[in-house]
Amino acid sequence: GLSVVAKGGKRLIDNLSFQLDPSSLTAVIGPSGAGKSTLLGALTGLSPATQGRVVWQGHDLYAHYDQLRFQIGVVPQQDIQHPQLKVRQALGYAAELRLPPDTQPHERAARVHTVAAQLQLSERLDNRIGSQLSGGQRKRVSIATELLTAPPLLFLDEPTSGLDPVNAKRVKDLVRRLQSEGTTVFVTTHDMSVAEALCDRVAFICDGGIAALDTPAALEKRYGSRTVAVEWQRPSGELETETFPLDALGTNARFLELLQGGAHIETLHSQETTLENVFIEVTGQRLHA
Repeated sequence: GLSVVAKGGKRLIDNLSFQLDPSSLTAVIGPSGAGKSTLLGALTGLSPATQGRVVWQGHDLYAHYDQLRFQIGVVPQQDIQHPQLKVRQALGYAAELRLPPDTQPHERAARVHTVAAQLQLSERLDNRIGSQLSGGQRKRVSIATELLTAPPLLFLDEPTSGLDPVNAKRVKDLVRRLQSEGTTVFVTTHDMSVAEALCDRVAFICDGGIAALDTPAALEKRYGSRTVAVEWQRPSGELETETFPLDALGTNARFLELLQGGAHIETLHSQETTLENVFIEVTGQRLHA
């Protein structure tokens, strides 16, 4: 497994091991300081692990980094383009750096236009990144930069951080579309809605280790509990709420007493387990930015 040991001996991530399936979308979820960014650096080769190795398509990433790095796209949390550049310039410069040296200028330009169209940026190519784009559009430019080489593996660090709900949804839709087109996608986030909306598998990371790893549905089934909340009114007018497990509800004596004993029921509704509740149960922590 992968381990990263800081100066002084502190283990930032500790013996992590898992596999990414082809065309899958996996999220690592945890609060700030849990080890998400450290894990991302180790998996992408940008900050190799102290111990362990990363294997991509049968090859050791660390040993063959120069050959494999263009097969891996990495979109950091912070936008990576110069704000004074226009979108066309930023993507053009990136294409010169990343595409093979024998790529002709017209081929680079065609690739820029293809990626811009893919990310719905064609009408923004002549806009300045820092002053004429929204936060969501800047995020799409960051993703477009990584897609120039059509990498089969894409890492995104907190892709919806700082975005309003509309732009966050657009980024989520884009990520899901990339995955459906065959890209293997790996996301680090503290935003549980990203996992609930997008991911095939979710890993909960806590104190540098993976506390749980499975599909969202399987995690909810394994750790969660379905309940029914009953709000009823006492004769004094005071409201009381009692919660009952949904399993064997029909034989729960107290529940039947409320229903049949003349209590004035105000509301009765089921409560489904959420991934965030499962995360809290598994790790004992809450998610914060």
